[in-house]
Amino acid sequence: MRRSLCLVALAGITASSVCLSAATGWSHPGGDAGGMRYTPAAEITPENVDRLVPVWTHRTGHMQAPEDARERSKFEVTPILVEDRLVLCTPFNVIIALDPATGVEIWRHDPKIDMEQRPANGYICRGVAYWRDSQAPPDSKCAVRIYTGTNDHRVIAVDLADGKRCEDFGSGGEVVIEPEVTLEWPGEYQITSSPVVVGDTVIVGSAISDNMSVKAPRGTVRAFDARSGAPRWAFDPVPRDAAAAEAQGWHGEALPVEGHANVWAPMSVDETRGLVFLPTSSPSPDFYGGLRPGDNRYADSVVALDAATGAVRWAFQTVHHDVWDYDIAAQPLLATIKVEGAARDVVIQPTKMGLIFTLDRDTGLPVIPVEERPVPQDGVAGEALSPTQPFPVRPRPLSDSTITPEEAWGFTPFDRRACARQIESARRDGLYTPPSLQGSIEFPFTAGGVNWGSAAFDPATNRLYVNTSSMMHRITLVPRAETDEEWHPLPYGEHAPMNGAPYAMQRVTVMSPLGIPCNPPPWGLLHAIDMESGEIAWESVLGTTEEIAPLGFAMHTGTPTSGGPLVTAGGLVFISATMDYYLRAFDAKTGAELWQGKLPAGGQANPMSYMYEGRQYVVIAAGGHKEMETRKGDYVIAYALPRAGEAGPSLVSRILDRPGRWFYVKAGLELILLAAIGWGIRWLVRRRRARRRRDFMEQSTGD
Repeated sequence: MRRSLCLVALAGITASSVCLSAATGWSHPGGDAGGMRYTPAAEITPENVDRLVPVWTHRTGHMQAPEDARERSKFEVTPILVEDRLVLCTPFNVIIALDPATGVEIWRHDPKIDMEQRPANGYICRGVAYWRDSQAPPDSKCAVRIYTGTNDHRVIAVDLADGKRCEDFGSGGEVVIEPEVTLEWPGEYQITSSPVVVGDTVIVGSAISDNMSVKAPRGTVRAFDARSGAPRWAFDPVPRDAAAAEAQGWHGEALPVEGHANVWAPMSVDETRGLVFLPTSSPSPDFYGGLRPGDNRYADSVVALDAATGAVRWAFQTVHHDVWDYDIAAQPLLATIKVEGAARDVVIQPTKMGLIFTLDRDTGLPVIPVEERPVPQDGVAGEALSPTQPFPVRPRPLSDSTITPEEAWGFTPFDRRACARQIESARRDGLYTPPSLQGSIEFPFTAGGVNWGSAAFDPATNRLYVNTSSMMHRITLVPRAETDEEWHPLPYGEHAPMNGAPYAMQRVTVMSPLGIPCNPPPWGLLHAIDMESGEIAWESVLGTTEEIAPLGFAMHTGTPTSGGPLVTAGGLVFISATMDYYLRAFDAKTGAELWQGKLPAGGQANPMSYMYEGRQYVVIAAGGHKEMETRKGDYVIAYALPRAGEAGPSLVSRILDRPGRWFYVKAGLELILLAAIGWGIRWLVRRRRARRRRDFMEQSTGD
């Protein structure tokens, strides 16, 4: 039936969308082209979720890579389900197709990327893109294609049927992207997020090294013909000449010579409107903007482009003249929400600051009002900060942004005093405190608020679900005369040269001597937001200290997260992302944590879900993350409810697969062991005393 539905629906883009919805359950890494991360599957509910069991596990084999490459890897992929294939990529861009019901490998394609490079952002592949050619005979070679971008900046097309190259795409099935400037080293320029396809156009962004130099590769977004790979258009978010500046509305602003404002995070697509939505990053370098005066519009912005031509339809900037690395890391989420009882097509943009912007999809104008509010000033010499920044009036900020020395946190008084001294010695004026020579508190930190995992939206309840991280950075600018031109590691941070700027930059996470964040917990939260009222419906602590505290003690403090949520029609929010190794399920209505599945490695990826042959599956990649220092692995794990005759969760798993349970089991075993040792010592002492008494009696009798 699935196959016949697809064959019928080949008359154009609209029909192809029907084919997708009938034949698949998760056709894009974000669920749909607009990244709602919602599934209509409803077999798993709050009433039965505690019966979930792992039904298959696939090992990708990428842990067999050279040790240096393996250590730099991040397994952040979300698979897609298209035409009876579950398709994913490894951190090293190997594309794998699996049977959705069993996890058995159908085929794999290895593009053999350069494993000697040192990618600035680590080895990452967040997903692949799918396209059916409406002009090709249904069963012809490469009628259905899978596209991926690589860590060595190629775009590759393979046949969904067998994983072999589509030789008519580019040269031998690939297009090599040549950056406009010569790279300083192999790995400075990558493609880490999935391409997107609109009509017959494939569009890709790029991930670029930050803070090494003012002279950096450009952040050009590129489009190619989906069949031939021929270039269609290119869009540079930073204008390089007066004509480009006028076209982009940069009137009165000086033009930067270098820099990027690239699009490294996932993009979104509205096929009906023919639009692609870009989440752009900050210009280079991140922490000093004196060489790029003005707002730097189109940087740190949601930019809507005509997907056929690359022309700008509209743009909305979330941060003016960014000097905090507060780029847009989250995929723009396309949804239809209810506002004052009326349906509105919107773009919902979560940010690292914990702010949620809601924009009209046709115009980019705020649907929920945005105010320009004064922010801290007095940057370093040569800096020209924006006097105001945009703040949505609702929902309230999801992340804390102010702290005093009295609020410093720690396990012990010693910890707290050390944290208080760090906070007291830094400049701390709240959100948008400019970087300084003495060191400034950036709160939330550059990986805080909402990151690349983005959000999930339930169209039935009008609720948005989003996870945030809460920690602090201390940003210090170092005058050029006092530093060199090299990058250096620092405890919990880095010294980056920002060559070409008058300052280098030091960025360190503010931690106690025991390695605990200096700001009070929770350090990770899951939020539910009513998009009509803008009110927070509930907030739940996300994650425990089980993997980072001594002896595995699981304090319910939350942890920083990398990854995002999935919401189901069955009334559940699934999420992993934390520094303890669990896939969790929350009640979408109340925020109660209902279920945990223990993972063999860090789950720093977005889960996905689909119905296949009458059964709902929830799938997560578990492979760890370089910066979060979670356990590495190459696991793809599927969970489902047991069928008739299949075993449900075991008693052991019910006991151990909960945060903290293993701590108490270990503690109990340790007590038993100590008791056994104590009993053994007591027995030996008593036996020795008895032997001495017997020897004394025998000696007395002999005498």
